[in-house]
Amino acid sequence: MSKRVLILGGARSGKSSYALREASAITGKKAFVATAEALDDEMAVRIARHRSERSAEWDTFEEPVELPALISRIVPGHDVVLVDCLTLWVSNILMRELPFDRYSDEFLQAVTRQTPADLFIVSNEIGLGLVPDTPIGREYRDFLGRLNAGIAAISTDVYFMVAGIPLKIKGTRQ
Repeated sequence: MSKRVLILGGARSGKSSYALREASAITGKKAFVATAEALDDEMAVRIARHRSERSAEWDTFEEPVELPALISRIVPGHDVVLVDCLTLWVSNILMRELPFDRYSDEFLQAVTRQTPADLFIVSNEIGLGLVPDTPIGREYRDFLGRLNAGIAAISTDVYFMVAGIPLKIKGTRQ
């Protein structure tokens, strides 16, 4: 049975590093799925830093929007797939004014299909702070919160990262 691992946390909490470390420890063919776009110099630097953290054993796929189709296509050919991250993916959908519910449903279907691949999914937990003061900010928080809850429900393991420390909130005890 394959694992589906959701890793949540705040900004700079160590989510991506933890996901990469855990997924790298699994033997087999690996795929890294990046949803970020280099829309400015600062993001280009972040993306380059993340790329440099991955070893050559990782096949890298960059997809800002059509994540469900990509997952369906690459999961059968890999033993480990790491998606980093849903936070930016939801933002990409919202900013393009695409139908979030359709994309969310398709993503949930793609990750629930039976496959031997272990899936690691990174996302921010943004519902712990203040209520956003703009309608689009509240819509974004609500969309991401619903997606995180949907992924958590179908995940075998869920971790919440705090200051670089993983807290296991769902799954078997180690």
